[in-house]
Amino acid sequence: MGDTATFPTAAQPATHSALRIHRLGKRYASAQAEGGTLQVLQDIDLDVPAGRFVSIVGASGCGKSTLLRLVLGLEAQYEGRITLDGRPIAGTGPERGIVFQDHRLFPWLTVEQNIAVGLRNAPLSPADKRARVAEHVALVGLQGFEKSWPHQISGGMAQRVAIARGLVNRPRVLLLDEPFGALDALTRARLQHELQRIWQAERITMLLVTHDVDEAVFLGDQVVVMQPHPGRIRRIVDVDLPRPRHRSDARFIALRDDVLRDFQDPAAADRPPAPAARPFAGLRLAW
Repeated sequence: MGDTATFPTAAQPATHSALRIHRLGKRYASAQAEGGTLQVLQDIDLDVPAGRFVSIVGASGCGKSTLLRLVLGLEAQYEGRITLDGRPIAGTGPERGIVFQDHRLFPWLTVEQNIAVGLRNAPLSPADKRARVAEHVALVGLQGFEKSWPHQISGGMAQRVAIARGLVNRPRVLLLDEPFGALDALTRARLQHELQRIWQAERITMLLVTHDVDEAVFLGDQVVVMQPHPGRIRRIVDVDLPRPRHRSDARFIALRDDVLRDFQDPAAADRPPAPAARPFAGLRLAW
């Protein structure tokens, strides 16, 4: 399905890619909408250079998750163009991984077996797969828990397993759809630090969708602010802060407050909410 893709070997790391989105639009049939169609996304233009971490924030109904769904390749019908390294995206493929808010671990598999599921279709020997899994267990700091079952580990640890599974085949782009949204505040903050460390180690292009402006500024090189009805980019904010970042830094606070002001616009608050959607409901992945 999708573009022909190869799994990079340990001796040959993935080539990091530029993701380009040009005049992207998406609409769905809707009996409640004028004209019978609901415009969910409109004129989205976004360039994500190789190895960049981009955060996308916006109110519910602005099409953030729909955008990730299109980049993942789950839908072929849309307006505009999405390319990875200059090649149009068509269907899903191992060069694009995803981590959801719900870790979606298989309860009958151990930690290492859940991570290995990400290599199910990889043309690697069993020994190479074991080595790749061990490498990613270490990357997310789960040494000693390889044989544990999902019910024996915490929610934060389960989300680390999901991140390792998303990274184990060395995708060019990792998509993150509210990956820490279901966690308590302390675990969320700890995993934000972990994700920052992993990104700095791997330098994979990452696209994060979040409702949390603080998280978006903490992790992103850029923050894409979206507005709804239809979903479109309001502005793009460069986060020119050194890493590791500190939330007490006056520059961090100023940037965060600047982005937050976009959501305190009374005109935006008065707009009616878009119909509820579950863009990843019923999703079946290759693994």
